[in-house]
Amino acid sequence: MGASGRMGKMLVEAVEAAGDCALHVTLDKGDDVRAGLAGADVMIDFTRPEATLVHLAVCAELGIKAVVGTTGFDEAQKAEIARFAERTAIVFAPNMSVGVNVVLKLLDMAARALNEGYDIEIVEAHHRMKVDAPSGTALQMGQVVAGALGRDLKTSAVYGREGVTGARDPSTIGFATVRGGDIIGDHTVLFAGIGERIEVSHKATNRTIYAQGSLRCARFLAGGKKAGLFGMNDVLGFNG
Repeated sequence: MGASGRMGKMLVEAVEAAGDCALHVTLDKGDDVRAGLAGADVMIDFTRPEATLVHLAVCAELGIKAVVGTTGFDEAQKAEIARFAERTAIVFAPNMSVGVNVVLKLLDMAARALNEGYDIEIVEAHHRMKVDAPSGTALQMGQVVAGALGRDLKTSAVYGREGVTGARDPSTIGFATVRGGDIIGDHTVLFAGIGERIEVSHKATNRTIYAQGSLRCARFLAGGKKAGLFGMNDVLGFNG
């Protein structure tokens, strides 16, 4: 889905180069989704939230598994994805990069160890055409850190600072967003203490990492998954 986009083109190339995958169809806005998906094993979707939900409804009806890399869903839309997962198997991940998901595991460990005396800031940078902010990956990093600290990201996140803000609240997790040029995706989580700073970073230099991660998700689903909502931790075996 979204075959004419940047990620769509990369995915097509990755599927065609993979010896164990076959491209069933490429679909874009205006195409007949039901007719196109009929007979497919797995749909890979990098589009927009509203479109993805329409595509997932068809997948749930036809029993087609789905890999969702689309970002920008609100809580109600995420709940709808979970309902579709009761009828078919879905991998839903804000970032398909294997490296990013390893970083998420490292952040969980770091946050638990640095649970006192460290201010936490998340900085992300993407290309000028990205429409949502902060990125889904940055938000997921924040959720991992907040969960490790026993905090609720909804109440502890700070998404912007301007003017006389007063001293920093140590219970908050700050986010900063950069948009410009052709930056594929940079993410850094800063743990700033007194006398030291720890930075955990991931920088993407090529979108092929997301395409290869998506194919890894498709292989995971093809390995006998019938229904359920899965994440990259499941795909990478972090959940046992």
